[in-house]
Amino acid sequence: MATRFDLVTIDSPDTDALASFWSAAIDLHEVEREDGDRWIVLADGSGNRRLGIQRGATRPGSVHLDLSCPPAEFDAELQRLVGLGAEQLHEPRREPYGAIVNLADPDGNPFDLCAYG
Repeated sequence: MATRFDLVTIDSPDTDALASFWSAAIDLHEVEREDGDRWIVLADGSGNRRLGIQRGATRPGSVHLDLSCPPAEFDAELQRLVGLGAEQLHEPRREPYGAIVNLADPDGNPFDLCAYG
């Protein structure tokens, strides 16, 4: 049997807080939890496992997520994510493919918000 992709896992010293952030940021819900808060799995509305949050030291910069939204919703989505606890790392910029802004989640893990247009 070939190896297959399962889900993206982010290490965090506060798995509950980070799971809350990502649940609200990209409309996921908890479907699995082990050993209290050691391991939390978040899924989409169809039950597909999308993101794992595992207790561990944060190592920002090793992996990041790219989120996308329609171009007309970019500014509002940026404000929503910041309101949830994201830190805006740089000013948004316009590229040939659309808009992008670099952010960090509450543990300092980088992620991007993109609006492809």
